[in-house]
Amino acid sequence: MLVTDWRGFWRPRSLRYEFGRDDPDAYYDGWFDVPGAYRELLEPLGRTSDRWWVPSLYDPGTDRASRAPRQPVPDDAVLVFAGSFLLRDDVRWGFDAVAHLTTSDAAIRRRVPAQDGDRVVGGWNRYLREDDPAGAATVVLRCEDPRHPAERLTA
Repeated sequence: MLVTDWRGFWRPRSLRYEFGRDDPDAYYDGWFDVPGAYRELLEPLGRTSDRWWVPSLYDPGTDRASRAPRQPVPDDAVLVFAGSFLLRDDVRWGFDAVAHLTTSDAAIRRRVPAQDGDRVVGGWNRYLREDDPAGAATVVLRCEDPRHPAERLTA
């Protein structure tokens, strides 16, 4: 199993914060390096043979390229990719199955630093409005409390 998350495919801080650190639209539109994730992760893993992957392009701690090397991948490997906004129209077609974790604004605010709350909640609510992740997901899970995550929602 291959495991990574979207922070390894963020754009550099200078580009993410181009319109200010707190802008929810910039968070939604500009933080994730979609072309880089497709080029170095999703497209190579989608091949039927000669598969490889790059687990990250970016190191958020240093705000520099991660310089992670390409690694060979067995044909039966599965990728677990965690992150926000993965059911956006420009991203969702790269995945075979996606679990959407739904949560309230209050739960989001409890999980992020106070200074990030407005940006994260604003971007998340835009995502819910524009992309209907619950309608596009393979499975929808409720995740209000990290101590009791992922209760399956019923229709």
